[in-house]
Amino acid sequence: MIAVDKTHDITLQRLTESLATERSAPLLFLHDGQSLKQGYHVTEVKAGHFSALDCGANPEAWSEIFVQLWDVDDTSDRGPMTAGRFLAIIAKVVDHVRLDGSAQLTFELSDGVAPIAIYCAQSPVLVDGRWQVSLHPRPASCKPRDRWLAGQETAHSTPLAAAAAASACCGARQPACC
Repeated sequence: MIAVDKTHDITLQRLTESLATERSAPLLFLHDGQSLKQGYHVTEVKAGHFSALDCGANPEAWSEIFVQLWDVDDTSDRGPMTAGRFLAIIAKVVDHVRLDGSAQLTFELSDGVAPIAIYCAQSPVLVDGRWQVSLHPRPASCKPRDRWLAGQETAHSTPLAAAAAASACCGARQPACC
């Protein structure tokens, strides 16, 4: 059984706090082994509040912030986006939209031709005077299974543990006792 890697799930607050320490540094987003083009745009920042039922019929609720990146060449001479410019965009959005800094952060990425791909991000790293934020494809997951795995003290799966995980996943919710 494979555990879900949550190291790629940062919050908007964690991202902005990191970038604020070196606002003049260029901000690079990396995906699939390459950097976005120098002229990339932040085309949209949106907040979503979701209510759902998971595969085990458990109610779920969460907030998520989406940052849409358009990976295009820019012919202007303004140079790469800096952390300060990105932070100014976020601040402008905050003036009009309530953003929960602790919400899950999701990046939507397209070059304007290919369909939007969904990514999560690692914390920014300052490398040679430039911020680098690595984007990773966001996989689907099973919330009951993820909760069960998070509660395990050992990373080793046994046949008994696998059976328990299977029953935690997609099974009918247990009725409340008494």
